[in-house]
Amino acid sequence: MSIKKALVSMRKNGSSHSGRLFSDRKWLIPFFATLLVFLTLFSSATFGVFTSSYGGEQVPSDIVSNSRPEDSSGYFVESDLKKWFDRSRYSELEPPRLAYLISGTKGDSQRMMRTLQAVYHPRNQYILHLDLEAPPRERLMLGGYVKNDPTFQEVGNVRVMAQSNLVTYKGPTMFACTLQAIAIMLRESLEWDWFINLSASDYPLVTQDDLLHVFSNLSRNLNFIEHTQLTGWKLNSRGKPIIVDPGLYSSKKSDLYFTTQRRSLPTSFKLFTGSAWVMLTRSFLEYCIMGWENLPRTILMYYTNFISSPEGYFHTVICNTEEFQNTAIGHDLHYIAWDSPPKQHPISLTMKDFDKMVKSNAPFARKFARDDPVLDKIDKEILNRTGRFAPGAWCIGGSDNGSDPCTIRGNYSVFIPGPGAQRLQELLQTLLSEDFRKKQCS
Repeated sequence: MSIKKALVSMRKNGSSHSGRLFSDRKWLIPFFATLLVFLTLFSSATFGVFTSSYGGEQVPSDIVSNSRPEDSSGYFVESDLKKWFDRSRYSELEPPRLAYLISGTKGDSQRMMRTLQAVYHPRNQYILHLDLEAPPRERLMLGGYVKNDPTFQEVGNVRVMAQSNLVTYKGPTMFACTLQAIAIMLRESLEWDWFINLSASDYPLVTQDDLLHVFSNLSRNLNFIEHTQLTGWKLNSRGKPIIVDPGLYSSKKSDLYFTTQRRSLPTSFKLFTGSAWVMLTRSFLEYCIMGWENLPRTILMYYTNFISSPEGYFHTVICNTEEFQNTAIGHDLHYIAWDSPPKQHPISLTMKDFDKMVKSNAPFARKFARDDPVLDKIDKEILNRTGRFAPGAWCIGGSDNGSDPCTIRGNYSVFIPGPGAQRLQELLQTLLSEDFRKKQCS
């Protein structure tokens, strides 16, 4: 008897819930809307309704083919991107062009202009970035100087980034500014072969004629990036901590801070580190910004919470990409004197370092204090700079009565190499030797 009552009770309860279920019809509209969207997406994917966002042509419905993989490469947008990159480059029969990013912070505008003038050449492209810590007056002064300079105005190869970014030392915001400058140069289809990043405390040790002459004889797929693989205790101490850069969300500058959480080490790629100062090819940077694989973006997201991101991102991408890893030359083309011990921070270079700088054969050096007398010595004895710019073959004006020979411009593709070219050539012979290149990405 009790079993019969229980069955009756279950039927009553079931009918009660069923009645409430079908009496509440609010769920019907979203249910059928979701079903309609699903059926539309399914049929579209099946019958090839979607079009390519790059070419506007329909994606073939026979993507799965019995032909060999190399025969089907044209089906995928990745191959279209590679072809576009090849078409976008101008002839390598021309002398090379360089793209410079010169960055600074509060009080650096004059130093940035001095560095710009020392590395200026009409063949090159230049972007200046003064970060958000600099007052508006200083930023306007920098922009006004570039706008009013007759050479910059006529040639049109110097730009000041209108958007000033908050940059945190050793944080990802420092690196994001570099990527933004590269993206601007790619978006505007500017002609350049190598990208070089400098700060206001950097200075050249060769003329641009020296640099362009030597690099005219080099393969344009070489990336100069000092690098080493993170292993042992360094791997754990650098790879596992998680940092937060306040510059990602705050308008006021403050130091990085470490979270209490730690993460496991990546297994899909190896970590590399090295100098933040690089000379990278256009093809590699196109891959980093608009690459057809997801690896550059995956590594970029990983380095968002990594201390000293500028010292690891490019290094990790290039050494984990088969197409580019053999192009990495382990040198940053800088002379830097480090504190001893523990060699964590560069010391300011002075007169006593002049001979060492020259003998290093490096084309650049850092870091220099503002208006240090050694800069005047470099201008006079290395760059032969008496006017605004370090002179080159493009400066065909007279220098009588202290006039600036660069006020009259000649052929930008002609160079007059000096002693700096010979020093740089000696350095490159070492860097391109078989013994040195065995150390690539190892």
